[in-house]
Amino acid sequence: MRKSMTVFIALAVIAASSAAWALDTNTLTVTASVVGTCKFSAATSTLNFGALDPSTPVAVNGSTSPQFWCTKGVTTDVVTADLGGNAVAGVRQMKDTAGTDIIPYSLTLIPDGNPNAGPGSPRTLNITGTIPASSYSGVTASTYSDTVVLTINN
Repeated sequence: MRKSMTVFIALAVIAASSAAWALDTNTLTVTASVVGTCKFSAATSTLNFGALDPSTPVAVNGSTSPQFWCTKGVTTDVVTADLGGNAVAGVRQMKDTAGTDIIPYSLTLIPDGNPNAGPGSPRTLNITGTIPASSYSGVTASTYSDTVVLTINN
């Protein structure tokens, strides 16, 4: 019985000391960061002024409304347009397919006033363009185009 009692006491001491070894804690900090960004919903958009009739020249307006989104909380989302591939002296111009005639035009960009709320809530960029009446009365019958790069600065 004495031998059993000694074994029991030894096991109790080992169990108690083993529990004391395991008593410790560590605080784990988990982190991540969300990047503030803005993106267009599609890679391309088109502003089509339609058919221009030089026999009755009038200013022609066109519009398009591409969508974009910005991360929630991004407060600077200025959209800019470069001058296009055919600009001369700061004036945007469309060139005909033969590349000999040009038609000047202007653009205005106005983003909607909605708050940025991420890709699930895209915003609208309203783009209007104008071709002055005098700009197409003496040009070749052809298709005219230009490529303008839109950039969201945030």
